Amino acid sequence: MAAALELADLSVVYGGSNEALDGVSLSVPQGGFVALLGTNGAGKSTTLKAISGLLRFENGSVRRGSIRYMGQDIGAMPSYRRARLGILHVREGRCVFPTMTVEENLEAALFARGRRGPAVARRTYDEIFHYFPPLRERRQSSAGYLSGGEQQMLAIGRALFAQPELLMVDEASLGLAPKIAAEIFTILRQINEERGLSILVVEQNVALALRRADYGYVLEAGRIVEEGSAESLTNRESLSKRYLGGGESAH
Repeated sequence: MAAALELADLSVVYGGSNEALDGVSLSVPQGGFVALLGTNGAGKSTTLKAISGLLRFENGSVRRGSIRYMGQDIGAMPSYRRARLGILHVREGRCVFPTMTVEENLEAALFARGRRGPAVARRTYDEIFHYFPPLRERRQSSAGYLSGGEQQMLAIGRALFAQPELLMVDEASLGLAPKIAAEIFTILRQINEERGLSILVVEQNVALALRRADYGYVLEAGRIVEEGSAESLTNRESLSKRYLGGGESAH
């Protein structure tokens, strides 16, 4: 299967010297669901920021390596152009606009890909509410009054509103009750299967991510230390001992 995204030997530094990634190589197939796994501080969020072009806003830069999207080198491309190519990044912490309604939050995403107009919005609402029914009921509510789970749904829904080709989600389960976190991952898998949308998700909850992803990479201290199909990683003794509690939580 052709790759939607390919990172090759990617190294990232902050402030010119503080190395956050060291030689990271990974790929996301077109229509694939890939999980980038690891503990806090491993470099997972930095990887997504490098892909979406947000590093420069945090004094970070790519020291070496390449980022290719649909065969095109995008390493020097500004973030807004990457978004217009279809790369949408749901950042950690949900980042909704709290004083805006659910509808207003969703429509804000139309600008990410240069799309405007009520006709585009109408076509997309039904799709978002199909995946996230609670948002339909709260569509006129201010986002700041939503629950944590609803805010995460809104953040993902807002990215979907821009009709992405590659959806990247940073810590989808962070701060959510286990039942809600599992629901979010179930919906991401549904979106992946029904739309053929390429998804790269960053996650500390390794067992949860591997239940839904096709393939996974494990990042430690800025380096990929393990990779494989979700099933093989779940059954791998080295990973089980470090992240899955001996394997019991993976089932």
